[in-house]
Amino acid sequence: MNLYRHTQYWKVLLIALLTLIVIATILYSNYLAEKLANEERKKIELIANVYKKLNSASDNLDISFMFEIISSNTTVPLILTDEKGEIIGFKNIDSMRAQTDKSYLTATLDEMKKTKEHIQIVFSENSNNFIYYNDSYLLRQLIYFPYIQSFIIIIFLFIAYFAFSSARRAEQNRVWVGMAKETAHQLGTPLSSLSAWADYLENILPENIKDKFLPELQKDIQRLETITNRFSKIGSHPVLSEENLYTEIETIVDYIRQRASGKVEFIIHQSEGANIRAYISIPLFGWVLENLLKNALDAMDGKGRIDIFIQSNHVHAIVDIKDSGKGIHSSLFHTVFKPGYSTKQRGWGLGLSLSKRIIENYLKGKLFVKESMIGKGTTFRIILDEQKQTQSKESS
Repeated sequence: MNLYRHTQYWKVLLIALLTLIVIATILYSNYLAEKLANEERKKIELIANVYKKLNSASDNLDISFMFEIISSNTTVPLILTDEKGEIIGFKNIDSMRAQTDKSYLTATLDEMKKTKEHIQIVFSENSNNFIYYNDSYLLRQLIYFPYIQSFIIIIFLFIAYFAFSSARRAEQNRVWVGMAKETAHQLGTPLSSLSAWADYLENILPENIKDKFLPELQKDIQRLETITNRFSKIGSHPVLSEENLYTEIETIVDYIRQRASGKVEFIIHQSEGANIRAYISIPLFGWVLENLLKNALDAMDGKGRIDIFIQSNHVHAIVDIKDSGKGIHSSLFHTVFKPGYSTKQRGWGLGLSLSKRIIENYLKGKLFVKESMIGKGTTFRIILDEQKQTQSKESS
């Protein structure tokens, strides 16, 4: 079962839908901008024809309508030049700036020559004028609008997505903590009863039977107490204590070794004797190590080798768990820690996600895939703080 992969499909679908919306908006706006640009071109051509008519107008021709056509252009900036390129007139251009800055009109004309094809007004064989123009303010706004709109939509959706994700994670955390606390509470009653029965059996059973069965029963009761203790600490701030990592790791490895196949070899390596220490919560750290070792056993199908390396850089304690299993593709180094991700037919895919949360949220360390090769195995790395400040931070 892979809940994470299904979630990824929805994310990809939403991103694709957003991309289609943005592209459709830009294409439609560009279509409207092109239509408006054509209309502005026709307007300037009409004005050019009016100038030509005015040049050859007779005395009895009513020219008021022609002046209305010229005056109706209140948006498109244009410059009229003679055949030598001298500026004769202009419209919809900052006249105040044109009077104070002589280079302004020339620079505007040069820009118009680069962006738009001029319109020629032929008065006679040797007499021509030229109209140069540029896009109106409205057209420029229409061209840039879809990009600005798309940017705003994307920003809004990202903010909404992160807000929703944060709210969902907070809700999941509350549900997870509630389930963990309830599980610890539910385990408490039968555990107390089992302890009472163990004490009763110790008093009534013959020595030969008691020595054979009671030690194993006590181990199972202690195991249940450890599990209950772990669940009860979820959601609270555990008190961290300075512990010998080799001792704690050896205890967990011995427990897993007894329950693993005899074809699996466990080897613990320590670079600096047996005194590398770190601030941890023993129940929570043990939970993480068990998850990683069980994950390694699953990857090896019950046969292979697991190496645990313990080292220190005098600031952090570093624990590497290396298996000889199937390996993980590099593209999945982060995905394996997502809730719901699992390569097994059974299970909820919470082991690695829970382990990462414990290490990073409760023990203030780091957990990640250090390296992996398909068919060769995987190494998970845990980094823990050796400094006492970790404990003070947690207490505060």
